[in-house]
Amino acid sequence: MSAPWSKPLDIDRLADGRTDVDFAVPLAELPKLRAQFASVAGSVDGRVRFEREVGVPVAELKMSGIARLTCQRCLDAMDVVVDRTVRVGMIKAEADVGRVPEDLEPMLAPEGRISVGQLVEEELLLALPIVPLHDDSAACGVASSPPSADEQEPLTTQKPFERLNELLKRK
Repeated sequence: MSAPWSKPLDIDRLADGRTDVDFAVPLAELPKLRAQFASVAGSVDGRVRFEREVGVPVAELKMSGIARLTCQRCLDAMDVVVDRTVRVGMIKAEADVGRVPEDLEPMLAPEGRISVGQLVEEELLLALPIVPLHDDSAACGVASSPPSADEQEPLTTQKPFERLNELLKRK
């Protein structure tokens, strides 16, 4: 049985009823996030309030939680706090994008249906860093800058063809 947040909902019915939908979404179950990040864990909780503005269904999404991602510098787990509120205008077809008020982002809801999971997933893709890195490089245990000249070992110049002339003269 699928989770309630994954079921497609009728946006017109929700907007006309000014409906609130509470949710708790495990991030590992969102396919676009799994494809984007090597490892994603955690969950987000929140509420979506549906209403109608200038004839367009609007979803106000408030979500908070912690996403556990893999730091691309040290490959250790790191927590990213998610605390976001957004408003989107829901459209049934791309041709309707001009109907969405300018202060709202349009979001496609094919056939007038969308799941809470799809809303959350799209907004998380915008909220989470493209390349997750610890804020403090010391937390990674990886040096943030190369060692200074004093710390480096002296480089020896290698000359692989140095004796090539001698070898060629032997023939």
